[in-house]
Amino acid sequence: MVAPLAATAAYQAMAKIGSESAATGAAQSGAASSNFGDFLTGAIKDAVGNMKAGEQVASQQAATGKGDIVNVVSAVNQAELTLDTVVAVRDKVIQAYQTVMQMPI
Repeated sequence: MVAPLAATAAYQAMAKIGSESAATGAAQSGAASSNFGDFLTGAIKDAVGNMKAGEQVASQQAATGKGDIVNVVSAVNQAELTLDTVVAVRDKVIQAYQTVMQMPI
């Protein structure tokens, strides 16, 4: 079960990803309109990048023993938040799919 605070944080992170993607899309040339597939691809790439960055900072800290522990905790926390966001979105997609499948034809 997801704690309410974690769900709120995940929602805020997803809203941040959406607003960044919208700003990026608006900044691009207006010739091609952005669709949901492009948004989803961008969000997944951002999530993977956040997860890799957290792992990299944690492994550098473990390997060298040097560095700021605050940065490690912050990077790992951001990676965990990203994972929570991805899981929350996945759960909503599965729930929507199941709702559609239960509709009478």
